[in-house]
Amino acid sequence: MDDMQNSGIVPNPKRLLLELASLHQLSELLPLTVQRLAMGPAVALVRIWLKQPPKAGDCARCRFEQECQNRELCLHLVASSGRSLSSENECWQDLGGEFRRFPIGVRKVGTIAASGESLEVIRIDQGTSWVADPAWIDAEQVTSFIGHPLVHRGETLGVLGLFTRDEPSFSCFEWMRMIADHLAAAIANARAMDEIDELKKRLEQENEYLRAEVHESAMFGDLIGQAPALQAVTQQIALVAPTNSAVLVLGESGTGKEVVAREVHRRSGRAERPLIKVNCAAIPRELYESEFFGHAKGAFTGALRDRAGRFELADGGTLFLDEIGEIPLDLQSKLLRVLQEGEVERIGEVRTRKVDVRIIAATNRNLRDEVDAGRFRQDLFYRLSVFPIELPPLRKRVEDIPLLAEHFLGRIARQQGRPHPRLTLANVQELQRYDWPGNVRELQHALERACIIAVKGKLRFDLAGSRPQATTVSAAPETVERVLTEQEMRALEADNIRHALVQSKGKIYGPDGAAAALNMKPTTLNSRIKSLGIRRPDRPW
Repeated sequence: MDDMQNSGIVPNPKRLLLELASLHQLSELLPLTVQRLAMGPAVALVRIWLKQPPKAGDCARCRFEQECQNRELCLHLVASSGRSLSSENECWQDLGGEFRRFPIGVRKVGTIAASGESLEVIRIDQGTSWVADPAWIDAEQVTSFIGHPLVHRGETLGVLGLFTRDEPSFSCFEWMRMIADHLAAAIANARAMDEIDELKKRLEQENEYLRAEVHESAMFGDLIGQAPALQAVTQQIALVAPTNSAVLVLGESGTGKEVVAREVHRRSGRAERPLIKVNCAAIPRELYESEFFGHAKGAFTGALRDRAGRFELADGGTLFLDEIGEIPLDLQSKLLRVLQEGEVERIGEVRTRKVDVRIIAATNRNLRDEVDAGRFRQDLFYRLSVFPIELPPLRKRVEDIPLLAEHFLGRIARQQGRPHPRLTLANVQELQRYDWPGNVRELQHALERACIIAVKGKLRFDLAGSRPQATTVSAAPETVERVLTEQEMRALEADNIRHALVQSKGKIYGPDGAAAALNMKPTTLNSRIKSLGIRRPDRPW
């Protein structure tokens, strides 16, 4: 096969094969291949087409639009090189022109891709019916054409085409087949390496984000409580979580909007993918686009490396937009476009990236009032509020304060390495008398502060200046400080349940049952009755 070097087709094919094995990026691999092959004095033009989906508008500008039967995949020109006889400076490296696209199965190039079989035309002048531009063939004195499919593991990736001014020998055809096989393997490897690099970068970015979020996530409890208002929220979460609908979480600051977002995500089909949080109120105005959509290296001062935006990080998962009402009006249109199209473009890039993201937004503002005032786009509001969930403030679920307090005290004690402090009846009543303008978050911080200053496990709360509730829990005498034992607490609970059973005449279920009076699920009440050994009034055993 050494006569290929003497035929003027390829000066040094062995060197090219070695170079193909050493390159791992398409941006280097494809141009080098066509440039090396075009160095042969008998070569007019070398081109590589790869199978790719057409971009928007490609089909309308394609010369072969009327012949195309498949609008999902076609051959795209990705590398070109050669020398023109009419102009010594023209190297034909332009990737535009009429032949930048070939539908699969159309003309000789498309037929090679469709059949996966090589083609050698020794004398073009003996049959020019298939030639798309006979004038170019005559002007450039092209005599022959060699076309090889780029096949890797049974899949045709594209086509390598060679136009020559001399008739190629049999060995030239064999060398070209070998080069095409090596090129196909190199392309497949380069794509695999690109995919691995992309996944590695994405994993690093996700890990970096999740490490920053894990502390904050661990500091806030799950949905804890049995108040009817909270049970209604739980039911709403159960209904909407399995869907992909947008959720708008409403409520005062500190009511646990992020907890609801995590619970919706956990119960959804996207639970295996990340939940990415964006605090819209904490992003500087000039960094909104970069934070949401990402940027390319060098896109602006300080962009030292490529960075994926939050939409890309949340691809396949859920994006939680906290304080959505804080987004400036002129930037809301860009957010709306991404939500509608499912596409993002990094700053400084022209590449469009598809994203599949579920949106959960949260705000403590009244967005309807913001829309009426012209500070929030009406179309964005409707896009976000497909399924609104409103969280009750803590002052409307005071019966949940003991459960929340015990939960937070256990967590705080573990974090501080201290024994679990005892929550007395007086402590509970003091906490229930407070209005909690900061809601659950304020309760958590008050408990943490009390743990720090606790002496011998005795909790003291600094709630000075608190606003008394309109409807307060009956205050216990200030002198009640004795800690109740577990047996005493169970006895009190049993007595309370017995009173409820007497008032309901032994009925547990229904609006006039004991469970409703105790704000407790009937199944839970049955379990408590059994565990406490309580006899129901309607049953003598």
